[in-house]
Amino acid sequence: MPLEKNLTKEELGEIYQDMVRIRCFEEKAYELFKLGKVVGGIHVSVGQEACSVGVCSLLNENDGILTTHRGHGHSIAKGTRLPEMMAELYGKTTGLCRSKGGSMHIADVSKGHYGAHSIVGSNMPMAAGVGLAYHFEKKQQVVVVFFGDGAANQGSFHESMNLCAIWKLPVIFFCENNHYASSTQVEYASSVEDISVRAQSYNVPGVTVNGMDVLEVREVANQAIERARKGEGPTLIEGKTYRFYGHSRSDPKFGLYRSEKEWDKWKERDPLLIAEEKLGISPEEKIKHWDIVEKQISDAVAFAESSPEPSDDEVFEDLYA
Repeated sequence: MPLEKNLTKEELGEIYQDMVRIRCFEEKAYELFKLGKVVGGIHVSVGQEACSVGVCSLLNENDGILTTHRGHGHSIAKGTRLPEMMAELYGKTTGLCRSKGGSMHIADVSKGHYGAHSIVGSNMPMAAGVGLAYHFEKKQQVVVVFFGDGAANQGSFHESMNLCAIWKLPVIFFCENNHYASSTQVEYASSVEDISVRAQSYNVPGVTVNGMDVLEVREVANQAIERARKGEGPTLIEGKTYRFYGHSRSDPKFGLYRSEKEWDKWKERDPLLIAEEKLGISPEEKIKHWDIVEKQISDAVAFAESSPEPSDDEVFEDLYA
């Protein structure tokens, strides 16, 4: 039986609203970044909402995630509060990391979110460590590590997969293959068409899924999570998806490496449009969900705007040495 058959109308609406929340938050954050209000760097995952929500909607609060520099969506899907998250992007003391994380190093340990990591591939060995801790604690917790197609070519990917496979750690490797590592096309940089086939080298399941369809992602992720909870080890999932914005501010929407025609083709597969159809979201319900989310975003911006700037004497706090 398809997983969504067990969901109520309200639960289906929550999945859609989570996707809308990510879309609205990131588009507002990008707008504020261009105005100079959001500080540091910023990388948005607009277009990839089905991956983050499809996975995180199945996780418990005490399950873990680790993400990348493009991690707002995973944070929101895992339950991070928007006001504190926006304040962190503003560099305010009320932010999740008291202004010291910013967009690329955001974390919310209270929700099992062990951080965004700007060094490509660096979160996978850390996920193996979290998985090892879960293994010893015997609480049937799982940890999901999100990474891009570029990180799948890092040595840390192979080392972490191998270790998790040997020890059967409860780690799910989720590759968000948006087809570009910055501006490098995946077909140019990878020797395989589907990154998921690399799982065969470590004797673990590997699955490629339509990363634009939240229900398809949920179906595959559910199997991987159940497997991990039973102590059967890791799974590699590849969600083929697309980012509708450039890599970062310095990268235009199309740039020199992708065409408007390609972008238009993927935009027809917008995960929100697919979700509206598959989740049975009526036009009236759509308006209601967007109104709720837009009010939440507005409140988050107001909270960030009114929050205090950090003082000079806070710079040496929260340090290990």
